[in-house]
Amino acid sequence: MSSDPVRAIADAVLYEGYVLWPYRRSAMKNQQRWTFGGVYPPAWNPEHPDDRSVVRAACAWEGELDVRVRFLQVVRRQVEWQGSPVDELTVAGQRWLRWDEAVEREVTGDGGRVTGFSIPSGSAREELGEGAAVVRSWHELQGVVEVDDGTVTVRNSTPFAGGTRQEALERSFCSLHAVLRADAFDAGSRSVDGLWPVLIDDTTVLASPIILDDHPRIAPESPGDLFDGGEIDQLLVLNILAMTDEEKDEMRATDPRVREILERTEALTPDDLMQLHGRISR
Repeated sequence: MSSDPVRAIADAVLYEGYVLWPYRRSAMKNQQRWTFGGVYPPAWNPEHPDDRSVVRAACAWEGELDVRVRFLQVVRRQVEWQGSPVDELTVAGQRWLRWDEAVEREVTGDGGRVTGFSIPSGSAREELGEGAAVVRSWHELQGVVEVDDGTVTVRNSTPFAGGTRQEALERSFCSLHAVLRADAFDAGSRSVDGLWPVLIDDTTVLASPIILDDHPRIAPESPGDLFDGGEIDQLLVLNILAMTDEEKDEMRATDPRVREILERTEALTPDDLMQLHGRISR
């Protein structure tokens, strides 16, 4: 977990709902993902008006404003055997599944100006040996960050010829939020259009797609992000520890971040588990 409290809160928002318990590809709740903070290509929006292509947050600040817009980009992970795509395979005892991962992106905004950005498409091939490979690929993204009259606006301008929700998501800014820093913010002057301005401290605002109270904090007892801030860490940890070996095997193969959750959870000591019961205030 990050030692920076602002980064810790921002990362919790960034990965909220990334993969949900039981953290396996086969789980029904993981069949439709990226449900928080999506900013979709504009061609998708007319037929899906609830899926925004523009988000805004307004709040009054003093001094120069530093804007950091962060989001996840969908990365398709395709497994190949002898040059042909397959749903899954096992190489040297390690199981690989077809799945969508994500890469973190960050762009900056310039106060009083429109800042365009572009992320080129690309791919990376990982040879596994024995004729097997994993190919990760991602589409081009285009967008604009605008700071004007106390408002921060983010637009997705990525071309999209139409298609499925999954194809639209591959051209979306997923879990988008913005970290704003200035000399001071006026907590009584803010408005919402897809992003909720939350005071982290006197000089920092998190424009979040999830409604949070001002001055949110990560509980010090938490062993790390479990991608579900609305759930109780203790219950998730105990459920993970109670999984069968077969379920844990699928969890490891689903996503590298999920594998890290499993390894971290299995490494918890009895004292770590006791902390999850809560604190007694005196």
